[in-house]
Amino acid sequence: MQEEPASLSKGNVVEQIEAASVTEINKRREYLECIMAVTCFLGKQGIAFRGHDETDESHNKGNFLEYTQPLQTPRASHLNEMIECCSQELTENIISEIKGANMYAIMADVARDGKTEQLALCVRYVSVEGAVKERFLALTEVSQFDATSITAAIENQLVKKGIDQLKCVAQTYDGAAVMSGDHPEAIYVHCYAHELNLVLCQTCKAVSEATEFFNMLESLHSFFSVSLLNHRKFIDTQKKLGLQPRELVQLSTTRWACQLHSVTAVIDNFPAIIDNFPAITECLSTIKTPTAVGLRAKLSKFSSVYLLMVFHTLLSVTAGLHRYLQKETIDIAQAVTYKNAVTDTMKQKRSDTTAADLYSRTKAMCEENQIAVLESSSGQRRKTKRMDEYVVDPTSGHFLSEPHLTTLALHYHIGLNSEEVIVAKNFLKRKSEAGTVQDMLAVYRLLDSEMFPSLKAVMQVALTIPVSSCTCERSFSALRRLHTWLRRTPGQSRLQHLAVMSIEKELLENIEHQRVIDRFATIKVRRHRLTLPK
Repeated sequence: MQEEPASLSKGNVVEQIEAASVTEINKRREYLECIMAVTCFLGKQGIAFRGHDETDESHNKGNFLEYTQPLQTPRASHLNEMIECCSQELTENIISEIKGANMYAIMADVARDGKTEQLALCVRYVSVEGAVKERFLALTEVSQFDATSITAAIENQLVKKGIDQLKCVAQTYDGAAVMSGDHPEAIYVHCYAHELNLVLCQTCKAVSEATEFFNMLESLHSFFSVSLLNHRKFIDTQKKLGLQPRELVQLSTTRWACQLHSVTAVIDNFPAIIDNFPAITECLSTIKTPTAVGLRAKLSKFSSVYLLMVFHTLLSVTAGLHRYLQKETIDIAQAVTYKNAVTDTMKQKRSDTTAADLYSRTKAMCEENQIAVLESSSGQRRKTKRMDEYVVDPTSGHFLSEPHLTTLALHYHIGLNSEEVIVAKNFLKRKSEAGTVQDMLAVYRLLDSEMFPSLKAVMQVALTIPVSSCTCERSFSALRRLHTWLRRTPGQSRLQHLAVMSIEKELLENIEHQRVIDRFATIKVRRHRLTLPK
């Protein structure tokens, strides 16, 4: 019996059923890809998914439902699963890179989130391509803050991610010296950015004039910010004097870069501030406040203007180091080099030439604003202890010195080959003449893993050691955008997944949608088939 022509062209019954099934599966996957595109967009931007009123009568059902309105709306549980799948795919990509590097360093910090404390765990590693990367790994709630509890929380996350057996070469915290003894094989690094902040903060606290000066700046900011009347008069005076509109900046004890912004804003707006006080004092005379009169008296002193110039000069020197220490690709060797450069610059500022320059600039500003000028003393300058009596710079001229490399290699059980070091020195000498050796990362990329295996492993360790924990601080900034007073209902799991999507935007942009859909299809038993037959 011969088959019908239609059967010959379309196949037998089983083949036709399978073809129809594949067509249905492709339609479902296209629908899920649209849902995923909206999910990735909202997650990347840190925008709320759900709405307060999602009923049919509501005019604003929330961002997700409004975006997907032309489509068949998925269940809330399906949305949570899609968010979870995106987050897991991103995390697995990060873990895959860490396993390729075979070593990593951890950075951890704790911050308050409403009535809970959140521990942010980030990792630093050198990828197979030779790029230094810092990634957000997990966000977990902690209830106790002793070293044992925090260590247990970190270890639990490392076990969950499957990287607990890899080599952890360093641990970086925003202080927390009690954490340094739990895993001595991982070098403890106190966040250099935090150390720089502590040095500036404690130094200024030890000088009474500096403390009074910054208290005055804080009072000045409050005076013009709290009262809308004072703020309006400040803006109007800026326009009248033809100044570029600029707000005063609030001081911060945790971010000393704000101090430079505040000092700079006062210098730029000094004429407006001085000119504005009589009008404000007259307006506030009905409530008999002495604030404006007192602030004007302090600002009109020669010593206050002089301190403005001094701190503007000194904080400008450290501002670049502040910014550099917050970079993700920073390496410890370059950080020490920049730190030494800043220290040398500060030493050079302790000179009669700098003092004379500061005095002349202060005198010019006082004369411009009708402030009495104090004549500089012609007597001999009082002998003070030099900075080099307090600061001991680390030795930085031992690059590829075998004794120093051996110490680092022994700590991490790396068998350093002395012949490799000798050959590498001659190789890099030729490369340095060509100008291709600029920093430690450039050296790492130049070294071939087949020719210099042990030396490259030591260099990888040095690059993996973090300098700061600023990546954790940035994750808390994302947390504040995700967990606002309008979004207090998400549980810890959903918050963790949203944080991964919001923080790792670069990875989210390049995520493979089909892999996420496959993960979504297999996360549990589905009523409809979503995976294509192999």
